[in-house]
Amino acid sequence: MTVGWAVLWFVVTLMFLVFIHEMGHFLTAKWRGVKVLEFGIGMPPRIWGKQRGETLYSLNWIPLGGFCKMLGEEDPSEPGSLASKDPWSRLLVLSAGSLVMLIFPLILFIFVYMVPHSEPVGFEGLEIIGIAENSPAAAAEIEKGDEILSINGTRIATVDELGEVIEPHLGSEISMVLLRDGEQIEFNLVPRVEEDIPEGEGSLGITITHARLIKESKWYPPWTAVRLGCEQTWNMMVALKDGISALISHEIPFEVGGVVAAGHVTTEIADRGTWEDLSFWAGVLSFNLGIVNLLPIPALDGGRIVFVLMEIVRRGKRVSPKTEGMIHFAGFVMLIGFIIFVTFQDIERIIAGESLLP
Repeated sequence: MTVGWAVLWFVVTLMFLVFIHEMGHFLTAKWRGVKVLEFGIGMPPRIWGKQRGETLYSLNWIPLGGFCKMLGEEDPSEPGSLASKDPWSRLLVLSAGSLVMLIFPLILFIFVYMVPHSEPVGFEGLEIIGIAENSPAAAAEIEKGDEILSINGTRIATVDELGEVIEPHLGSEISMVLLRDGEQIEFNLVPRVEEDIPEGEGSLGITITHARLIKESKWYPPWTAVRLGCEQTWNMMVALKDGISALISHEIPFEVGGVVAAGHVTTEIADRGTWEDLSFWAGVLSFNLGIVNLLPIPALDGGRIVFVLMEIVRRGKRVSPKTEGMIHFAGFVMLIGFIIFVTFQDIERIIAGESLLP
């Protein structure tokens, strides 16, 4: 996939995630009797709009966002406003967008397993990725990137096969056929006997990895796809938990990425992986955005949920609409500033040529 197609895929995916998020708010708001003033895809200025009933449906120029504008989000004085509803209805409406984004990966993974897709079934070939100094491999002028094809005429495809073939010939000359830049080259070398092997090295003095991943096209019936989709979703959640734990314990550095970083990761995945990898990345994006939006930060859904929970704990006593509105506005300004800062940071990392993938 070219960079252009990868960027387009990312923008379309992001807009779809925004759409289902806002649709979650929209449908629950309608269900709970909240008046929705405007349902917009993209951010203003407006390209197109159509009024149907009480709601204006709009399409806007900036393709990075969307909104579900409800009547009276802080002011309960107007009939049909969000703030006029009972606390549990408001909690449902405010959390619905993120809940949809948290559920979406499961639905996506189940769908991927139900349609023909490629799955790894094994490895083939051994690539040399390291050569120790003063080793038999170094003396024979073997290079990093060479692929082992055979030893003494025996085809080598796995690490176990390599060990089995070399073991009887320690201290004796062997013939290795390697693949280098598409050309087969034969080398003669003598594997070291056990007492001559330095600590941490092998008889040849090479470090190897699998050269190629073997994949097969598979698909599963719905009942199996549901199980596999649940397992994939669970693994994603465990990976997120492990990542947070590693951050807290300082095992990995704390780095924040924004939309630019997410788009750059998409291009890297498109360059290295398959459509299944991109689908998994879409699920990860959806889940992470759902979690972030539930954080107790003013202006985000999580920040508004905090005020509803405070009302429940205080047995119906609300923070004044003016105070809540000012807090959300201040949070919005700080959030925009943070997004701008992170965006410039992401651009600097990309210009420096840093990869955002391990």
